[in-house]
Amino acid sequence: MIRLENVSKQNSHRILYFEASAALNRGEKVGLVGPNGAGKTTLFRMITGEELPDEGQVSIEKNVSIGYFNQDVGEMFGRSAVAEVMDGAGPVSAVAAELADLEAAMCDPDRSDQMEAIVERYGEVQARFEELGGYELEGRAREVLAGLSFSQEMMETDVGALSGGWKMRVALGRILLMRPDAMLLDEPSNHLDLESLIWLEEFLKGYEGALLMTSHDREFLNRIVTKIIEIDGGSLTSYSGNYEFYEGQRALNEKQQQAQFERQQAMLAKELKFIERFKARASHATQVQSRVKKLDKIERFEPPRRRQTVSFDFPPAPRSGEDVVVLKNVHKSYGSRAIYQGLDFLIRRKERWCVMGANGAGKSTLLKLVTGSTEPDAGTVAAGGSVKMGYFSQHAMELLDGDKTVFESLEGAFPQANQGSLRALAGCFGFSGDDVEKKCRVLSGGEKARLVMAIMLFDPPNFLVLDEPTNHLDLDTKQMLITALAAYEGTMLFVSHDRHFLARLSNRVLELTPEGIHQYGGGYTDYVARTGQEAPGLRS
Repeated sequence: MIRLENVSKQNSHRILYFEASAALNRGEKVGLVGPNGAGKTTLFRMITGEELPDEGQVSIEKNVSIGYFNQDVGEMFGRSAVAEVMDGAGPVSAVAAELADLEAAMCDPDRSDQMEAIVERYGEVQARFEELGGYELEGRAREVLAGLSFSQEMMETDVGALSGGWKMRVALGRILLMRPDAMLLDEPSNHLDLESLIWLEEFLKGYEGALLMTSHDREFLNRIVTKIIEIDGGSLTSYSGNYEFYEGQRALNEKQQQAQFERQQAMLAKELKFIERFKARASHATQVQSRVKKLDKIERFEPPRRRQTVSFDFPPAPRSGEDVVVLKNVHKSYGSRAIYQGLDFLIRRKERWCVMGANGAGKSTLLKLVTGSTEPDAGTVAAGGSVKMGYFSQHAMELLDGDKTVFESLEGAFPQANQGSLRALAGCFGFSGDDVEKKCRVLSGGEKARLVMAIMLFDPPNFLVLDEPTNHLDLDTKQMLITALAAYEGTMLFVSHDRHFLARLSNRVLELTPEGIHQYGGGYTDYVARTGQEAPGLRS
């Protein structure tokens, strides 16, 4: 269906692809993986024709329709969310727009003299709308938006009034409604809450076309894809299986390649030792010459390329008291909307609470109450003895000074620390060499998240409060964070939509639902087993 044949592509002075080949066949669901900057988005852009390969070719079968979702959604305004999603479906959207204009015109008293012509035109347009399956399409558009957590009210809202994250969902909805022959999805799981993520997972499982996608959510990839294409060192390598299979296979390949390399190195060392020992002896001249020729002809094995990965290292934190935070009879409202009414909640030392609830249930509000970022309307929030808190939020990333470098940000946070320890800290969080001189304004979302974590963890807290800490992290960095947090001995309270993160790190669940607040021991895995659902918003 889509083929890349001997494709080479250079970006500035960096080689992204060198004689790389891969294929996307009908009905295949493929995950595209590789480190940040490896060229995943460039590959999508070559398939859509937005970029051309320097050499080689990208071929697409005739009459194959392609839908491409990326993070750059562009300008959106002037239409409702449902109209914007329908717009992706082609001619019917223009007919729907005219129908809406005519409905408005029929209610306009200033146009009463044109009413006969308007009504006549309305009949014609309505017939055309029905012929194109417009009413069914609108129903499907609303179904898609509901799956992506839009309320009926939000569906009618002008897209221009929505935040960037919700605009992303509208753009994704357009592609899903299209149901093209092939879908290219670049990070579709970003900006989605857990309920939307699970809905999208089911939608894509039922999609019959070809799918090529990137995602930083390993559980999402594991459940959808049956093939992985890896970009590494300019080449494309295919693995049959999901992400977990790919990880195991890649590790096995690396191990085999390392063993092959070591065996050859041992053989070469032995041969070179013989040549060196006997090269001056006439009696061994023929043997020496024969071995030199043999070595010249041997194809040398390369050692496996080791990916550079961040290694988070938590220094031990001072011990807190047994009661870390106590909330008593807490009330909190925003305008007429009550979020908490008489909440009692106790967090004890070494507990790891994950907070779950649908959009608007009050997850971030609880974290803000606990950290003192917001005050309760009534009731008390009290930290226990010797509690030293570290708080990670998306807001903290926005507060970074764009004019400061990474190193200046660390120096500003810890003026008493010596340069060596700050450079070591930067290195632990993936800022090596010249990276520490990058201005904060040019950092990617993942780099900003790592910098905020470095500042938070340098002087180690014994109580971590984390609001979506993995949102901008790639798969490798996310795994390193999970590994480090699993070894962390303090107390945790966190919100995350990453099921792997939830399962590995929680030992308590606080579930926020319209019916009430429920507490579960045993963590996320136990919660799923007991409720039969992966998220509260999915319960019937």
